[in-house]
Amino acid sequence: MKTPFFLFLKFFRESFLFAMDALRVNRLRTALSLLGITIGIFAIISVFTVTDALENNVRDGVKSLGDNVVYIQKWPWLFGDNYPWWKYMNRPLPGFNEMKMLQDRCKSIKAVAYIANIDNQLVKYKNSSVDKATVIAATQDYDQIKTFELTSGRYFSEAESNNGSPVALIGASIAESLFGDAEPVGEDITIHGLKFNVIGVFKKEGKSVVDNSLDENALITLNYARNIINLHSNNIDPFIMAQAKPGISLDEFKSELMGAFRSIRSLRPGQEDNFSLNESTLLSDGLNSLFRVINIGGWVIGGFAILVGGFGIANIMFVSVKERTGQIGIQKALGAKNYFILLQFLIEAVVLCLFGGIIGLLIVYGLSYVAISALNFNLVLTSGNIVLGLMISAVIGIISGFVPAYNASRMSPVEAIRAN
Repeated sequence: MKTPFFLFLKFFRESFLFAMDALRVNRLRTALSLLGITIGIFAIISVFTVTDALENNVRDGVKSLGDNVVYIQKWPWLFGDNYPWWKYMNRPLPGFNEMKMLQDRCKSIKAVAYIANIDNQLVKYKNSSVDKATVIAATQDYDQIKTFELTSGRYFSEAESNNGSPVALIGASIAESLFGDAEPVGEDITIHGLKFNVIGVFKKEGKSVVDNSLDENALITLNYARNIINLHSNNIDPFIMAQAKPGISLDEFKSELMGAFRSIRSLRPGQEDNFSLNESTLLSDGLNSLFRVINIGGWVIGGFAILVGGFGIANIMFVSVKERTGQIGIQKALGAKNYFILLQFLIEAVVLCLFGGIIGLLIVYGLSYVAISALNFNLVLTSGNIVLGLMISAVIGIISGFVPAYNASRMSPVEAIRAN
């Protein structure tokens, strides 16, 4: 005895074959019907694919900023309302001695580093050179806070840091430009006209939305940099990085840092802060808001295209029902049930929309491949977005095809045959 589920599968198979045959016979009409759905799915999924790639890039960039890390700087990363810019301008820069005092006074600090970025530096090796490289001068704990990997060599030792030894670690792009396939470790390069021995090479990180990739940077010891640059210059804008001990929440850590740094700067109660405590969540939260707006825009643009496509599918299905009125009458006269007729036309609409969705997804996949090859940007069509595109297509097919399919299923066999 055949079970209801087996009968359903049989009816589903026959309905699918009827639908495929109808789509094959009306190729031009099918192609035109696909257009709206294809454009809609392409618009929605392409926006989601781009924003997913950007979000992954941001997460990787924020992760490399360090976990539970606070940046003590002159300038905030986000400006508040009605705050005159000249108040920020008149703030003193964080000092090296302030970093040392902070380390002694703040008990929840796991690691702290003093950083100075020197932009637009010329890095040379023999006849090769790199323009506009960024040189990072940092104290010893920099490697405990900043997340990075080395492809060769090592980080500088505590003795090299304290003594201000002329050693450097270089980014992957600098290493490739200066040395090609040769090994940079052990070679001497010149930065700012001074000789440095290369002791390590950073692993290639790629471009980052938060602009903190080490690929085009060189890292030197701060104690050496203090002899050649003015750390009190606004052009260099030095800052302090502090990382909390495990188990210390970021809010608790910031509160302790705030109190300790206000004490270091002898600020009275009620007096405004003359420094900023920045954290990676400020960037990620702001960018997440931007991504939400972009996603809404993708839904709106794609939604209009899908709406037009849905109306097109519904119109085509009404025409299809009218053309096959006689066939419907004969099927019902031979014993076809209402749900068989309903399923037949409903599947036709769903298959039509799924084809449109698949074409849209294939276009997104092709463009993502071009982006990876030509732009060196990691744009990947995820399985989640593929499922979302197919689900949207199927739902639009059900909505667009239900009314025509229902009308077809309710036809009287006698009237349907006469209408033919």
